Amino acid sequence: MQLNLKNPIVFLDLETTGVNVVTDRIVEIALLKIYPDGREEEKLQRINPGMPIPPFVSAIHGIYDEDVKDAPLFKDVAKGYAKFIEGCDLAGFNSSRFDIPLLSEEFLRVDIDLDIKKHKFVDVQVIFHRMEKRTLSAAYKFYLMQDLENAHSAMADTKATYEVLKAQLDRYKGVEFEDNGKKSTPVQNDVEALAAFSAFDKSVDFAGRIVFDENGVEVFNFGKHKGKAVERVFQEDSGYYGWMMQGEFPLYTKKVLTTIKLRDMNRKI
Repeated sequence: MQLNLKNPIVFLDLETTGVNVVTDRIVEIALLKIYPDGREEEKLQRINPGMPIPPFVSAIHGIYDEDVKDAPLFKDVAKGYAKFIEGCDLAGFNSSRFDIPLLSEEFLRVDIDLDIKKHKFVDVQVIFHRMEKRTLSAAYKFYLMQDLENAHSAMADTKATYEVLKAQLDRYKGVEFEDNGKKSTPVQNDVEALAAFSAFDKSVDFAGRIVFDENGVEVFNFGKHKGKAVERVFQEDSGYYGWMMQGEFPLYTKKVLTTIKLRDMNRKI
């Protein structure tokens, strides 16, 4: 089944120096843009992370320091990637928890303030885990009845994710899903519906440090102020904002905090 698209959708996969969104960097980026008329456009590039790639990580994805020493730094190519995904929805395998947050951090590090939260996210892994509970290689085997060649190669993984999503649309067309007693048919050929179904939670930031409560108010989801409204905490504990801005939190989390703080300040003017 072909995707029913209103906007172009970009499937992405990153190979990185590790799995810490705050401290690790991209070493390879693969993007596959699908247009509403079915056209496809690919981008694949090695990136010099500006730091050593740990040997155990290289053993997984097969990219070593020698392979990227002459590659461009992310800051040298970031504008091109920002333009490539502008106006597009985004999809990937575990992308909502890793690839998209890390890509957002890379953009913020080079002062490209791309409001990535305005894009719809479709996480194929979430659909797979919620409907079948299982890795990308297993998903590929399950849905396409083939072994995935070159797993952990960025473009191979990106294309496999696209193929798995199309197979999911075929397999789950009209299939009922029950969640807390509520029945629905969530796997539809519609990016908005897929994004809603594959969302993890009501996170305001990617890290889940701030979430929406049942009334749509931003509240802290960790620490001594867990469950309290962010605006109220900033009013009652004036040093907490500064502590978080100086702490080792993702840049996107700090951006969200600043937006909330400025909004509160503007109300008082």
